[in-house]
Amino acid sequence: MANTTTSAVRCTVRATCTASLQLTALLSAVVVFAATPGPAAAAALPVLRRDPLARATQPPAAKAGSSPQVPAAANAPPGPRRPNELGRFPIVEWHQVVEKDGTYKVSRERFKAELAELHRRGYVPVNLSEILDRTFDVPAGKTPVLFTFDDASPSQFRYIERNGQLIVDPSSAVGMLLDFLKTHPDWKPKGLFCMLPAAEAGHAFFGDKGIDGQKTGWRLKKVQFLHSQGFELCNHTLWHAKLSKYSDAVVQEQLARGAMAIDSAVPGYRVRGLALPYGLWPKNRALTLKGSWYDKKAKQTVSYAHEAVFEVAGGPARSPYDPQFNAKALPRVPLQGGTKLTTTLDEMDKPGSKWARFVSDGNPKTVARP
Repeated sequence: MANTTTSAVRCTVRATCTASLQLTALLSAVVVFAATPGPAAAAALPVLRRDPLARATQPPAAKAGSSPQVPAAANAPPGPRRPNELGRFPIVEWHQVVEKDGTYKVSRERFKAELAELHRRGYVPVNLSEILDRTFDVPAGKTPVLFTFDDASPSQFRYIERNGQLIVDPSSAVGMLLDFLKTHPDWKPKGLFCMLPAAEAGHAFFGDKGIDGQKTGWRLKKVQFLHSQGFELCNHTLWHAKLSKYSDAVVQEQLARGAMAIDSAVPGYRVRGLALPYGLWPKNRALTLKGSWYDKKAKQTVSYAHEAVFEVAGGPARSPYDPQFNAKALPRVPLQGGTKLTTTLDEMDKPGSKWARFVSDGNPKTVARP
């Protein structure tokens, strides 16, 4: 019996199958810690650094008998932000990007508006690998945001043929995002596509069998294109299985074959993340991180290893510099139907919020906190 990793295995992807500090404010100071790996980063000896932005960001004291100050409207131009690299950042989650909002759906106009709002409010896309490795370099005053796209539907990424050439459909999510990047060069093509290689209704690497005009032969090309642009790839099981209802053997098959399919498109790709379908955990949670499946046809054992597991909801995630950061259970901000991005971003901007936002000090060698 041979034993190989996914990088040594190639597969033909199936088309179908049967996710107080009042004192600090008065002092106008920021505590800066050395950005050393592991929880020790938050426990290092602090160095006091003057913060010229502090007074500008603190609301003025209310006069006796007056009402508390109300934060500025969400659409107002943001003022200088106080560095806080132990704050929270959003992992936003999109599914289908279509004509109208609905369950697991946002309209195209809303999708474009959400990109614009994130940019206007000082958010900068980062990749999962940069979060796990603590290598993201966000400009001073800005906040990282991780884009995640679940289910690999044609609405996320469509090709159209024009004069014998394949071009990205500008009305698909990928097309709209790439167009946005052209007019906002401070953003780079970063984000995570949590893909299904063998689900029904076109959810097989962004469409097959003519569904929504997508040809089966285009599937691997789409995955390769995303990788070449700088986006990252994520496991979402083979066909969106509810992992909570299956045996350990089936769970491992779903995850191993999901990773194996990605390897078929991008040989040797290191799949570091898993998005739980429906947010459901398997009975044996450890299998989300590591496991293997024996491929009887190829007579080989396929292994997988994930460092990050994404839940379906839960709000903004903790900073990777926060000692309580847990990549094995990352919360997300789902965007669909009645759930609006603005609500979460407004909460993160409220003084004293439990979701106080991560704000970079612009120095990747230090970790700043208020």
